[in-house]
Formats: sequence, C-alpha cells, structure tokens
Amino acid sequence: MRSVLAKYYLLCTGLLVFLLTITSSVKAQEPPPKPISVFVNPAQGLIFGAFFQGATGGTVTVFPDGSRSVTGSIVQANLGFPFSPAIFEIDANPGTLVQILNGPDVTLTGSNGGTLSLHIGSSSTGSPFVTTATSPARTLVRIGGTLTVGVPLANPAGNYSGLFSVTFIQE
Repeated sequence: MRSVLAKYYLLCTGLLVFLLTITSSVKAQEPPPKPISVFVNPAQGLIFGAFFQGATGGTVTVFPDGSRSVTGSIVQANLGFPFSPAIFEIDANPGTLVQILNGPDVTLTGSNGGTLSLHIGSSSTGSPFVTTATSPARTLVRIGGTLTVGVPLANPAGNYSGLFSVTFIQE
C-alpha cells in the first residue's frame, strides 16, 4: 500500500510541477472605441497679429509651429499683438486614428469695411494622425492658415473676424 501512496504522491507532485511551469499569456479584449471629444480654447484661435499692408497686398501665414511669414508688400509688425495657430485638444483612447478635414476658404469681415480671404492650412500632427495622450490628458493639434490681403482700398486697416470649420473624423 505504501508503494501505491508513494507513486500517487510522486504523480501528484509531478503534475503540480508541470502545471506550475506552464506559462500562458492571458489576453483581454481591448477597450471599446470611445468617441473622440474636441475641445477648443477661444483664447487659442487662429490669430494673425499686427501687420502693415503695402500698395499691392500679399499674404500672412501662421504655421502650426507658431511662426509667421508674409509675402508681397505686407510688413510684419511687432506691436504687442500676438499671433498663433488655432489649438484644438482631442480626447480619445490612445491609438485612435483621426483624420482632419479643413472646411472651405472663408471670408473675414473688417471692422472698417472690406473683406479678407482665409485659407485653413496644415496641422502639427498631419492627417491622419494617431492620438497618444491618455485621458485626462489630451492630444494637441495646432492648425495654421493663410490670410490673403488685397490693396488698401479693398482691405482698409482694422480688425477682421470670421468663423472657419475643421472636422475631426475618428476612423
């Protein structure tokens, strides 16, 4: 009887050692897709700052990295008025693929009459892009644009404003 118990004990011990040495990876289902949320800070809108227009006009471009350039007879002015790209904050699961669609060019209206044409430019992330931030942090997207300025009679000095659209598509 002792030899049967000893064999049973060895068998159980061997089985236990075998079960303890088996390694298997456990895989869980990834979280379900979470609809993206887009947050806009009004203080971080697309701002072109101050500039002087010459006789022939030209363009003012604000880039996603926050720099600015001009063409034609436009002269950049540093009068304490800021310039910046529009900044959007995207809340999504990390790894979410998002595409950006810029709306059509828009017409801005001036405080002293006149209109300017605004073309929405590229983004800091490119499009499409993959979100990287884990909530409550957000993935920042900076979008620049180009303002086309005409001759002084058509575009008198003043403040120009308007609305543009950008669509974020979760893929």
